[in-house]
Amino acid sequence: ISRTVPACVPMLHGAAMTSLVLATAAGTVRLILRPDSAPVTCSYIAKCAAAKLFDGVTFYRSDFVIQTGLYGTDRSHNFGDLPVNEAATGVVLSNTKGTVSIAHHDVPDNGNTEFFINLGSNDHLDTAYGGYCVFAQVADDSSMAVCEKIAAEVKGGTQTLIHSVTVA
Repeated sequence: ISRTVPACVPMLHGAAMTSLVLATAAGTVRLILRPDSAPVTCSYIAKCAAAKLFDGVTFYRSDFVIQTGLYGTDRSHNFGDLPVNEAATGVVLSNTKGTVSIAHHDVPDNGNTEFFINLGSNDHLDTAYGGYCVFAQVADDSSMAVCEKIAAEVKGGTQTLIHSVTVA
């Protein structure tokens, strides 16, 4: 696999890799779930994607990350918040370029459907506010290029639509 993720982010080998495929207005982003880093979080996000919760939402934030989720929508779900911030149980993967983490308020154990993709190295997020749990990584260079295109669009004032998110 061609990767943009730095070599310090180990890829899974010998295990079946589950991906999320985000079909966006800017192109396709493929994310590889990392249950070796965050099994509870991966299961939660995969359930949300399978329930089509992310279909039709937008990437609305772009600074050092691009962020999406149900914030600001009128959507509801029965999944509740994540029961634990897995970053607090030991950081397996750092918030480096191309990794994907759960967003949360200043209280670390209230993550939910909000997540962000790191556009650069943000290792300070490993410990800030209890840590931001890395649960996935961008799969390849073309997916990272789409993330950078989304970042530019959002910085320019256009929210980028996510048409669909599928579990593959």
